[in-house]
Amino acid sequence: MYDDQNVTSYLKAWSSGDEKAADRLAPLVYEELRRIAERLFRSERPGHTLQPTAIVHEAYARLVGIDIDWQDRAHFYAISARLMRRLLINYAEKRSALKRGGQDIRVTLDESSAPAKETDVVLLELEDALNALSGSDPRKAQLIEFQYFGGLTTEEMSMATGTSVSTVGRELRFARAWLKDYLDKNV
Repeated sequence: MYDDQNVTSYLKAWSSGDEKAADRLAPLVYEELRRIAERLFRSERPGHTLQPTAIVHEAYARLVGIDIDWQDRAHFYAISARLMRRLLINYAEKRSALKRGGQDIRVTLDESSAPAKETDVVLLELEDALNALSGSDPRKAQLIEFQYFGGLTTEEMSMATGTSVSTVGRELRFARAWLKDYLDKNV
């Protein structure tokens, strides 16, 4: 494990223009970013060509290239999770766009062994649902992102959003129910 104060101080230094702070930060946050990526991949199809290590490296490379006023480690992981989610969505959209002419077509002769839905399709449906929720209540959509994609605790989400722990819990319950209802009606 790492020292949260070091992570936060490196984030603040990075925000203040110290480019070497990002290099010092990387080994401190790598394992947690990898854990987030592995959690994201648990719901992906077996044999996914994109791997957790690759998504962590791509996300970190993109994070280094953007100008963000980092607040603390919870803020960093929330943004990282959102970025990793976006990378997976982009990947799923590209795969989906290949349609029937793509190289990754699998022919199944036995319909009982065919998966009911491709994970890419499920991920895209979740993306649509989150976008719909975001249209009516952006904070609830953000909380779902933080929890599902970032693995943030209720306390970390509370810090990242500036709301109380009880409000985060209540809004998460509402958001999960809203998403379930939306997916039931639209999928």
